[in-house]
Order: sequence, then C-alpha cells, then structure tokens
Amino acid sequence: MKEFAFTPEWDGRTPLYEQLYRYVIDEIRLGRLREEDKLPSKRALAAHLGVSLSTVEGAYGLLTAEGYLRSVPRSGYRVCPVLPLGELPAPPPAPQEVPEPAAPVLDNCFSTGAVDTSVFPYASWARLNRDAVQEPELLQRGHPQGDLPLREALCAFLHQYRGVSCRPDQVVVGAGMEYLLDLLLQLLDPAQILGLEDPGYHSLYRSMENFRRPFVPIPVNGEGLDPHALAASGAELVYVTPSHQFPLGVTMPAGRRTELLRWAYERPGRYIIEDDYDSEFRYASRPIPAMQGLDGGNRVIYIGTFSRSIAPSIRVAYLILPDELLADYRARFAHGASTVSRYEQRVLARFLSSGQYARHLRRVGNLYRGRCAALTSALESAFPDGKISGNDAGLHLLFTLPGREDGEMVRAAGEAGYRAHGLGEYCRGTSPRPGTLVLGFAGLEAERAAAAVSDLKIAIDRS
Repeated sequence: MKEFAFTPEWDGRTPLYEQLYRYVIDEIRLGRLREEDKLPSKRALAAHLGVSLSTVEGAYGLLTAEGYLRSVPRSGYRVCPVLPLGELPAPPPAPQEVPEPAAPVLDNCFSTGAVDTSVFPYASWARLNRDAVQEPELLQRGHPQGDLPLREALCAFLHQYRGVSCRPDQVVVGAGMEYLLDLLLQLLDPAQILGLEDPGYHSLYRSMENFRRPFVPIPVNGEGLDPHALAASGAELVYVTPSHQFPLGVTMPAGRRTELLRWAYERPGRYIIEDDYDSEFRYASRPIPAMQGLDGGNRVIYIGTFSRSIAPSIRVAYLILPDELLADYRARFAHGASTVSRYEQRVLARFLSSGQYARHLRRVGNLYRGRCAALTSALESAFPDGKISGNDAGLHLLFTLPGREDGEMVRAAGEAGYRAHGLGEYCRGTSPRPGTLVLGFAGLEAERAAAAVSDLKIAIDRS
C-alpha cells in the first residue's frame, strides 16, 4: 500500500472522507490510477491511514456512486474507465476590473415607460393573494394556455371595454410581451416579411434583428400606418398600434383600419398583429374599439399586457390567436406549461371578474389625465411657439419646437438633469417632425410639471 500516498489533513476544515474522495479522483484524472487498478480494502486503508472505517466507506461510496470506482464481489474496488485529463493548465489570472465611467444620474420623470406604482391596489391584491393561497389545486400543473378562469375573465373584459370578439380557447397567457412575441413568430412563416411602423418601438426592431426575422419599415402618417406603402413593401405580416400609435400618438380611423383588413384578405397567410399596449387610457373620448372586433375572418392577432395598467412587474400578457394559428399552436406547444404562476393567474382573474380592475383603471386614468393636463399646460405657457400632439390618450405626448433639432433638445434636457428622447430616435427613415421630444407623463407628478418644464426652457434657450 506504499503507492497510496495520501496524507490526511487534521485541521478540521475539510472532512476526512471528502479529502480521500478528492485524492482518488485526482489520481484517476491524472492517470496515476488506471482502469482496473485495484484499490486497498476498506479495512486495510483505514488501518493504513489511521482513520475510521466509516471515513473510508463514505469516500468509496461517493466514488462508486459517481462512476469512478466499481465494487467487484470477492475482489474489492477497481477503477472504472475514465479518460485521464493529465496536468491541467493553471487558470488565467483574473482580469483587472476596469470601472465603468460614471453615467450622469438623470431624472426619468419624462420616461415613456414610467408607471406610478403609488396607485397600485395593495390591499385588494394582498387579499386576493391570501384567498388564492388557500386553494391547494393551484399547486398542480395548469393549462398550457393559462387557467380557464383567467382566460374567461379576459374575454369578458376585452369584449366589454375593447370590442374584442374571442373565445377563451383562443387566448394564450404568457410571461410578458417578449415571450409571446417569440412564440408567435414560431407560428408564422419565417420567410414572410414583417412590416413595422416607422417611427415605432425600438425594442420591436431589436427583437426582429435578434430573431433574424425579415422586416421592412412602413411609414406612419397622421392616420397611422400607410396602407399603400404597406402594399408596395412586399410584407405579408404587419405589426400595428392602431388605438394610440407609438410614438406619434395618432389613432387610426375606421376607414384606414378597413383598408388594412382588406390588404390582409387579399392573400392567404397574411396577418395583422394588433398591439393594444395602452388603449385603456383616453382623455378626450371613450376607448376606440380594437381592430380585432372588426375582423370577422380571423386575420387579426391581438396582443395585450397588464404591465402599463397595473405595474411593470406584473409579467402577464396575452395573445388572441385566429383559429388557423390556434391549431398550429396546440400541435406544437400544447405539451408545455403556462409561464405564469397559477397563483398570479387566479389573483388576476378575480381582480378582473370582480370589477376591481375596472375601478382601478378609472382611478389611475383620472390620475394620468391630470398629469397630462398639467404637463400640457406647463409646455403651452413656457413655449408659446411649441406644438403639442398625441395628448388625448396614452401615457406620452409629442412636443415640437419649430426650427430646433431633436439632438439639440435632448442634450439640453440632459444638461437640465432630465432624460428625454427625440422623435428621430424612433425613426428608420426621415423624422416626420424635426425638433420633437417624446415626453411621458405617467411618472411626472402634476405638482412638479411646471418646475420641470421651466428647467427645460432655461436649458433649451441656453443651447
């Protein structure tokens, strides 16, 4: 047993069985113990090392379980076939951490993605969570499209408030718009070109690039996406925000919606993806019915989320699939599970069906209406020559100063301590309105609007 040159360390930092276990692994990996080499018996090794029998048994047990050793009846333990690694190179030195340059800390009160969580319905949400925890069946695997009570509540709400016509079996619930968009693209022909609004979402363009999906920008004018440009683009799919276009804030009229539907029916396989991202908030009229409700033949794919109306962390979004795509979805994805917790689904279902969500929308809608009015008034007072548009709905507006450039205004806002975005940042072609800022107001308290706009004016006048 002279060749078994293991010396235990008795400092107590590493258990003896683990020291022996690691020693044998190292000997095998370095090729000093080869296939079919016989190891000492447990009793002999324990006596040789001066350790307890249980120490050797523990080490041999782990080595056998992990496939380094095998127990041969009446012969003891032998080494299993393991390819030796030889001497491993020393790990490279850790790279020296280079601190990132400190970015200026800017106020995000004009962010278009802001949501005021102070109006989150904490008490109602907590009570519904407590009730859901008492339902043990929610610990079981749920339906891949989402639990039926939530899909039923969604259908009822969307029909009443958005004019959407759908059945619960057409609804797919998922953890966020990004996940559902990824799923949807897998159902659509990868060779089809997708038309995207220009100007439009940064994130949507990036997603199409990441998915390596062919796309083409389609210009947007005062009535929304241009159907004539769409027809000439070669696109077979189109992604639109007709109720409140981002970022221009225009609402697509009924006539143009009909033109888009006519385009979809001209060829089989064409679909319109309708993103109804902030349709709940309108300040000059009732919400415009969704385009999906006008479609009697299943050519509109409807997608929505609760991230803007409740909170960004409520990662619940939903698709309404036409029947043809629904059949394909079930054939390909029915084996999976919903990506949203069943407890969260149950809470949201009851929040919808009890009428609490509608009350919450009225409350938060009144709050945002006041903030929109405060920002509009402050801009009109500070900039008599400025033009404001898109402020009759949603959570952002456009502010244009004739004779100015977007970049100049964005830099001025940054010098005043505010993060802002120019309309040109959302354009793939020429900006339709030079000198335009896209300003969100959901995160701007009405009391702060005048001071924030005053800071902007001073900085812009100075630039």
